[in-house]
Amino acid sequence: MKKMFFMLTLVMLFLVSCGKDSGESSAGSGEAGKENKKKIKIGMSIDDLRLERWQKDRDIFKKAAEELGAEVIVVSANGDSQKQLTDAENLLSQGIDVLVIIPNNGEVMAPVVDEAHKAGVKVLAYDRLITNSDVDFYISFDNVKVGELQAQAIVEKMPKGNYFLMGGSPTDNNARLFREGQMKVLQPLIDKGDIKVIGDQWVKDWLPEEALKIMENALTANNNQIDAVIASNDSTAGGAIQALNAQGLAGKVPISGQDADLAGVKRIVEGTQTMTVYKPIKTLAEKAAQIAVDLGRGEEIESNGVTNNGKIDVKSYLLSPIAVTQENLKETIIKDGFQTESDVYGK
Repeated sequence: MKKMFFMLTLVMLFLVSCGKDSGESSAGSGEAGKENKKKIKIGMSIDDLRLERWQKDRDIFKKAAEELGAEVIVVSANGDSQKQLTDAENLLSQGIDVLVIIPNNGEVMAPVVDEAHKAGVKVLAYDRLITNSDVDFYISFDNVKVGELQAQAIVEKMPKGNYFLMGGSPTDNNARLFREGQMKVLQPLIDKGDIKVIGDQWVKDWLPEEALKIMENALTANNNQIDAVIASNDSTAGGAIQALNAQGLAGKVPISGQDADLAGVKRIVEGTQTMTVYKPIKTLAEKAAQIAVDLGRGEEIESNGVTNNGKIDVKSYLLSPIAVTQENLKETIIKDGFQTESDVYGK
């Protein structure tokens, strides 16, 4: 009897021991799982939410990141690079894991990258490169290709004549890349003498009112003898078209754009704007959200190239832009749900 009692005691001690080990093991793996899937806090600093384009990016990015379990804090600099510096510093003080920046001025924002790294925060440059910095990752479109698409579309409509070049914001690195692409197409025709550039100006903060003034002055200076306009986005195109319209030239002078803004797309339908460049923002924003979360969790990020920012070759993920005209509106931006058919055509 004593022997049996002794054996039962041993069995009970063994089971208790196993249960304890099993519980500890389970608790340990639970903690590891929690650490792996911890809630990532993302700070998003946007250049200017007054522009329709960035409102779309914000909404899609925020929704995608939250679905991945992240918290997102969004601030807008309203086109002020100094405010954006302060905004970024405030975000860093809120204990974020990742800082996503759409810079007003890529050069001005470079010091923020160092500040973020000192705080253990990763930095993702969204759509616009942060230059001369150790930024962790860059996601955008092939912006040189954007410029090529713009110039090709206008050259097809007007292979010879007086061209006016309307660049974007001089502080935006993308504006330089668009111009690089435009000149790849235009330079051979300029050298040949088919195209004469009668004006080349950059538009402060991409503002349509600035573009309007520039175009008015260009028309006056050239006695309205402007045959084509390479405008780098839909906002600048809108301002330029307003000036052309005042002179009875809207629809007669081919003009490019970019971003597939609703106003720009409507102008394409009515024939006053020749084309826009559609950059599938949903794809960009959702991919950026995944990258931001992965950066916060210290995971490996998929890239498809590198982009030199003046200091380092930044790991990059670049998407392809699409030229949009009257002919393919329905197959591109409407099919993707970027703009609705009723909004575009007023049905």
